[in-house]
Amino acid sequence: MMEFYKYQGAGNDFVMIDNRNGEVELGKNLNTKIINRICNRNFGVGADGLILLQNDINSDFRMVYFNSDGNESTMCGNGGRCIVAFAKFLDVFEGNSCEFRAIDGMHKAKLYGDWVELQMIDVSKVEQIDNDFFLDTGSPHYVSFRENVKDLDLVKEGRKIRDNDRFKSEGTNVNFVASQHDILEVRTYERGVENETLACGTGVTAVALVADLQSKNTKQNASRIKAVGGELEVSYEKNANGEFTNIWLKGPAQQVFKGQM
Repeated sequence: MMEFYKYQGAGNDFVMIDNRNGEVELGKNLNTKIINRICNRNFGVGADGLILLQNDINSDFRMVYFNSDGNESTMCGNGGRCIVAFAKFLDVFEGNSCEFRAIDGMHKAKLYGDWVELQMIDVSKVEQIDNDFFLDTGSPHYVSFRENVKDLDLVKEGRKIRDNDRFKSEGTNVNFVASQHDILEVRTYERGVENETLACGTGVTAVALVADLQSKNTKQNASRIKAVGGELEVSYEKNANGEFTNIWLKGPAQQVFKGQM
């Protein structure tokens, strides 16, 4: 039997496994097929992804993230915030701050109860594609502003961009955004999940940076963003070269339940 915990951040949900003892071995008792089944909402626990918490020599812990299709993937922002909450629950670090290693490098984080703030990687390049934008915030994201996103056939429109010849080999996440007064509304199609998720941390981060370039940010060097599953915040700095630095993704991260499988 394998013990697991279920966590969610703004509805973006994950199966968490404490693997500091190394009992979980990829290719042996955990593989693509098993992860896919665990994440299946009909035949398994149900989640957008699975995350292993592992030891790391130079930081508090290491995060290894798998999408629900069972494949190890690029950085997951909400997963990063959730693993910080999980690590605190396990007493992996003291106080309210930590540093951990993920696939895209080192991340600092702060925790205040159920509220977790995660420092994201710097972003130096934002590419404009017609009226839309493409950038990497730890994962690749396509951002498209629309008048309204509520009535959008998101899976159809998202898959159309995700399967475009330019992105088909590696895939991309696709974010549709509407500017509503003092908040940005976003819906995200996630590669690896191949469906809409209730929230996407790296996607929300991408949306905030593009909003700044479009003068649609809701605050000075920050934005409030409403995903389907809840609100998140992103703050950042921008240097003279137009590069985004000191980017922080902020929002709730909560334990849902514990189980064995």
